[in-house]
Amino acid sequence: MFTNNLRQEERTGKYGTPRLQYLQELVSQFQSATDEETKERIVANLANFAYDPYNYAFLRQLNVLELFLDCITEPNEKLVEFGIGGLCNSCADPSNGAVITQCGGIPLIIQCLSSPVRNTVNYAIAALYYLCDSSNKEEILKPEVIDVIKRYAAAEAVSVNFSNLAKAFLDKHVSENEFDKGSMDS
Repeated sequence: MFTNNLRQEERTGKYGTPRLQYLQELVSQFQSATDEETKERIVANLANFAYDPYNYAFLRQLNVLELFLDCITEPNEKLVEFGIGGLCNSCADPSNGAVITQCGGIPLIIQCLSSPVRNTVNYAIAALYYLCDSSNKEEILKPEVIDVIKRYAAAEAVSVNFSNLAKAFLDKHVSENEFDKGSMDS
């Protein structure tokens, strides 16, 4: 359920922590955390806040999108998964998408397509689905990226989620001529 100011006030109560302050505390905890498990928990928590439009401006103000991008460059697969999950949850918003794109996020998201973690791949396909537009189509619709997405589209027996997301991506962003080119069966 999405939040609005009235609902947030009701949920926070008279003595509760305002959302911006709470998110700032999470970011500070992440920055001072020394163990991986704590970082994973915090990034997962931040990613859960990233789906709600009420939080979008706060996430941009606190540079949480950049934090998510940093996470997907880490060797820790859980941080990658939760980081790309946060990007996926927030990138449908054009302002968030612009931040992600301007910070070099597209190549990082494309790298997530080869992750051994299924959620990471699902989030990456969905994020690219939302981010792909006329300003960055050339960067996203490279032959090697289209080929990987075609393989996921053809992998229905392995994962219906991969297949459906990949097919939706191809339907929206790749013309029939381009879709038929290349190797669906390689």
